Amino acid sequence: MHRPKSASSLVYSTEQGRMCPGCGNAVAACTCGKATAAAQGDGIVRVSRETKGRKGKGVTLVRGVSLEPLALAQLGKELKTACGSGGTVKDGVIEIQGDHCDTVMEKLRQRGMTVKRAGG
Repeated sequence: MHRPKSASSLVYSTEQGRMCPGCGNAVAACTCGKATAAAQGDGIVRVSRETKGRKGKGVTLVRGVSLEPLALAQLGKELKTACGSGGTVKDGVIEIQGDHCDTVMEKLRQRGMTVKRAGG
């Protein structure tokens, strides 16, 4: 329920404090972050390796995990720790720096997920 951004969007109110630029409500009552639901998929987690758009550097991508955003971020942190590597969680996709497909697939299987290797 985002309002179109205008040139005079309210940033601070003396009555309510800081205002969310997305929904226009007070930050304490913001509904922007709550609107995102868990990604719906077919129940299969797909793990792949990709280099496109990363100047030749390979990353391991984990797609199809149907968890809430906070739980997905926690899973991403656990996988990065297990691989001893950095990474991020963007748009429901976990990115781990380097080629760690086998390690990631084993950790996800231990959590009881159905895992498939995707890509070449």
